[in-house]
Amino acid sequence: MDYIIAGLGNPGEKYTFTRHNAGFLAIDYLAQAFNTRVDKIKFKGLAGSFEYAGKKVLLLKPMTYMNSSGDSIIEAVNFYKIKPEKLIVIYDDIAFDVGVVKMRKKGSDGGHNGVKSIIQRLGTEEFVRIRIGIGIPKDDMVKYVLSEFEDNEKQKVFRAIEKAAQGIKILLESNIDRAMNFINGDVVV
Repeated sequence: MDYIIAGLGNPGEKYTFTRHNAGFLAIDYLAQAFNTRVDKIKFKGLAGSFEYAGKKVLLLKPMTYMNSSGDSIIEAVNFYKIKPEKLIVIYDDIAFDVGVVKMRKKGSDGGHNGVKSIIQRLGTEEFVRIRIGIGIPKDDMVKYVLSEFEDNEKQKVFRAIEKAAQGIKILLESNIDRAMNFINGDVVV
């Protein structure tokens, strides 16, 4: 494998379309876009793979629940001997409005427990992140992130995920800097 793309979320039907599962939704979109399935039980998660632009890519949905995402990801990283900079993690971010998508090469956990788990297990912050805005909670954060997107937000989230997928194609065809310029260049409306 040349890259691992992991989307963060919680397993189970009741979480499928919640804000916290934006990463899982992105992996499902990527699987469809690259004509593969994420249905093999591997690395404490569901996995699938594809080739694009001469690169082999593993798609991974950790089934460990959000706060233990690192337990799944570390197994895949170690198995394929992937360098941290070849790991791309897609997750929800309450710092951005719904529909905003941002990419960066490294950084702190930003208060996100799934990312905190990955940093702890990998022992580094040097992995690529694609953050999908889910809106800023007005009251109870846990209740908010586990709530479903409003009808008027679904199209914005879908477009953000679509833009993230286009950015991933650019990264695989070219390099991360071009992908970041594409993704971070403007806000998805």
